[in-house]
Amino acid sequence: MGDGSGPACSRRPLWISRVPAAADAHRLCYTLYMTIKRLDHISVVVDDLTAAVDFFTVLGMTSVGEAPIEGAWVDRVNAIENVRVNIVMMQTPDGHGQLELTKFHNPPLVASQPAVAPPNTLGLRSIMFAVENLDDTVARLRAQGAELIGEVVQYENIYRLCYMRGPAGIIVALAEELS
Repeated sequence: MGDGSGPACSRRPLWISRVPAAADAHRLCYTLYMTIKRLDHISVVVDDLTAAVDFFTVLGMTSVGEAPIEGAWVDRVNAIENVRVNIVMMQTPDGHGQLELTKFHNPPLVASQPAVAPPNTLGLRSIMFAVENLDDTVARLRAQGAELIGEVVQYENIYRLCYMRGPAGIIVALAEELS
């Protein structure tokens, strides 16, 4: 069983661990061989820290800490000299998800090309949040300057979804579960 060839370690996606009872052996296998303990946070570099905090506050996140960061250790981990940043840690209402908003003071920001990347750009695509009321959330984010990328659509009888362009051009996906 532990060699990866038995039925308990067949190659199945990790999300399958949400399947009850029948997946207990798979859950045990992935637990024994995984190196990730949890997703700690996602970091977003922004040019306007206050506006970014306001945007994610409108979504229902709360600031759980703010700090200036600099020094030899941050230079080494980034492979950049003389890094000076301010960060704000934002937390989701359930307490499990965190977002680090980072404002670089030194060195200057480097713009990505194109500056407003389309949804099919390589790399990080979007950050998705489950919301209670999609229409209200979209209206509140638009009031903060966010732009709806496409349309609000319904996926079967399961979700209403949309993509919005948030701080620093990132795509924020929003999903409202339908009951």
